[in-house]
Amino acid sequence: MTGTDAPSHPSPLADLDQRARDIFRRIVESYLETGEPLGSRTLSKGMHNALSPASVRNVMADLEDLGLVYAPHVSAGRLPTERGLRFFLDGFLEVGRLGETERRVIETELRASGDGRRPEDLFHQAGTMLSGLSRAAGVVLVAKSDLKLRHIEFVQIDPLRALVVLVGEDGSVENRMIDLPAGTLPSTLSEATNRLNALVKGRTLMDVRKELSGLEAGLSGELDTLTRQVVEAGLATWSGASGGQPRQLIVRGQANLLEDVKALEDLERVRQLFSDIEEKRELIEFLGLAEKGDGVRVFIGSETKLFSLSGSSVIVSPYRDAETGLIGVLGVIGPTRLNYARIVPSVDYTARLISRLLG
Repeated sequence: MTGTDAPSHPSPLADLDQRARDIFRRIVESYLETGEPLGSRTLSKGMHNALSPASVRNVMADLEDLGLVYAPHVSAGRLPTERGLRFFLDGFLEVGRLGETERRVIETELRASGDGRRPEDLFHQAGTMLSGLSRAAGVVLVAKSDLKLRHIEFVQIDPLRALVVLVGEDGSVENRMIDLPAGTLPSTLSEATNRLNALVKGRTLMDVRKELSGLEAGLSGELDTLTRQVVEAGLATWSGASGGQPRQLIVRGQANLLEDVKALEDLERVRQLFSDIEEKRELIEFLGLAEKGDGVRVFIGSETKLFSLSGSSVIVSPYRDAETGLIGVLGVIGPTRLNYARIVPSVDYTARLISRLLG
């Protein structure tokens, strides 16, 4: 499927005749609709070209040999494997454009959230909306280094740790812990605070870093080595490890993941998915990788290390602020049984619309 990004596998397409393709497609479509295995007797009754249950079972066995389907229980029907789902998405699924009504609904909701409000309101609404559309969890990874600052302060907690307090012009307050060099005095933190606050007012964090970088040669004359280390540690903590952009992760609609739990096995997968989402640092790193591409990407189960245990799917697309070039990622995380045909274009359109609104 155009826009997906996952480890490539040799395509079994050449090994399937038309009858096998039809049966495979019906197994996957039934799974996406009901979550239940599709048996040979049910399948044979629904075929346009009459096939006996025995003939269908023979084809199912061939599909199983190719690693596309499996039987969850003895004498059960078949479900698609992760490889089968990838094969279906890349070779069978038809993803069209959203209808005019759906586009209008998305645009109305996002424009209402973004009109005269903070960008954060727009991102929160996007996550909530995607969650509602997919009945799964909506996620938005926000690049926040465009926040204009009012004040930065260092507060010593103990001899080796300090709290960095960042106050934005919009009134938002956030803080992080940093490690201090041994021997750091309260006067050093005061000096670092004064130095930064002479630069930050009305500027973004990225602007401040560039300013200090330009003054680096003269810093030794104005700040001693210890103070400079505190300043650099504070800015590095806020700037993060990815392109100088601190990250905010917004997750909406996790409760939706519990709506379709039918067995203890399903519940365990959902619990594992909740655990995966709670590991925010790993999730942020994973989504950060997804923002390097263009268009929608779909990851299934073990195609990502993070979701290999819960067997979940991730559908994401990057968005871009045309003015600053900063980018983030938004999308949906849920079970592999998602409505890909509807969610993929919804994620794509939402990302494009947010890029326009930010621009």
